[in-house]
Amino acid sequence: MSFLQGRILVTGGAGFIGSALVWALNRRGHTNIVVADFLNPASRWRGEVPLTLNAPEKEKNLRALTFASFVEADVLRTRLLAEPNAFGQFSAIFHLGANSSTTEKNAAYLRDINFDYTRELATWSLAQGARFIYASSAATYGDGSAGMDDRDANLARLHPLNLYGQSKQDFDVFAQREGILDHIVGVKYFNVFGPNEDHKGDMRSLVNKAYQQILATGRVQLFKSHKPEFKDGEQMRDFLYVKDAIEMTLHFAEHPRGKTAGGLYNLGSGEANTWLTLTRAIFAALGREPAIEFIEMPEVLRGKYQYYTRADISKIRETGYDRLMTPLAEAVRDYVQNYLVPGTKLGA
Repeated sequence: MSFLQGRILVTGGAGFIGSALVWALNRRGHTNIVVADFLNPASRWRGEVPLTLNAPEKEKNLRALTFASFVEADVLRTRLLAEPNAFGQFSAIFHLGANSSTTEKNAAYLRDINFDYTRELATWSLAQGARFIYASSAATYGDGSAGMDDRDANLARLHPLNLYGQSKQDFDVFAQREGILDHIVGVKYFNVFGPNEDHKGDMRSLVNKAYQQILATGRVQLFKSHKPEFKDGEQMRDFLYVKDAIEMTLHFAEHPRGKTAGGLYNLGSGEANTWLTLTRAIFAALGREPAIEFIEMPEVLRGKYQYYTRADISKIRETGYDRLMTPLAEAVRDYVQNYLVPGTKLGA
C-alpha cells in the first residue's frame, strides 16, 4: 500500500527540492499536504541566526502549488515537542528542510537544525507509524577516498569536508547506532539542479549561476583545478535533474516498506560529467557558442572541494526503481528554455 494515501508533511516545502516534491505530488492528485518552512522574515532559529533565505523568492515556489496548510518550521517543532498530536496523523513525512550551506561555520546551529530537529521528527514519525524519508547528502562522502557506497555499513569511515556534511553524517550515524536506520529512509542527493532554486544564493547550481553570468557578460567563469590529475574544467560531478530527484524520493513512499527497505540510498544520475560538459550544454540550450574563463579557486574552498563524484544507484534499482534518468543535455535544455528564460516556476 502506498504511504501517499493519507496526509503528507513536507518540511522545507517552499525550498528547492521540497517545492518540487509538492509539485510532483500535485501531479499525482495529492493535495492533502502540510508544508513547513521559513517564510516569515522575522524567523529565528533558537537564537540570533536568521534562517530565512530570500523568503520572497521561496514564497514564489508555492504560488502555483496546491496544499492543505502551511506552518512555519519553528512553530512546527515547538508545538510537536509540547504536544505530539498537535498536527494530527500523517502517512508520509518528507523531511527536506535543512541548512544546506557548505560554507556555514556555526557548528552548534547546524547541529541543532540538521541533527537535533531531524532526530526529533524521526522519533515522532516512528511513533506515528508514518513513512519517514529524510535528506541526507552526498557531502557525507567527503573527498570520496572512502568510497561513495550506500551499502557500506561502516559509516564511521566517512569524513565530510565541511560542517554541513558533518551534520548530515552525524544523524546517519546516530540513526544506525540507535537501530532506527532500517525503519526510515535517508536519501543522499548528489548535485541536484533545476527550477525553483532561485532563492538559494551562492548554493544555486552552476546552471542557474551560469545563465545569469551569460546574460550579464556573455561568459561563464569556472574554477581552475588545483589537482594535476584534473585539467581545468574537467573536475567531475554527478549532476541530477530535480525532476529525477523527486521521482526517486517518492519511490520510497509509493511502495510498502518490504519492497523499499529502510536505510541510506544514493540519489544521482549514476554518471559523472565534467563542468565543461555541463557548461557547454548551457550555452547550447541558449543557442550560443561557449565562452569560458577559468578563475582561481578561493583558498577557503581548496581543501574542501570534491573533484569527483558519481552515485552508484544500483541499490535503489534493486528496489524496483526502473525509470530512466533524463540525459544531462536534455535536462539542461528543459531547465534553461522552459524555466530560466521565461522566469517561471514548477507548476506555473
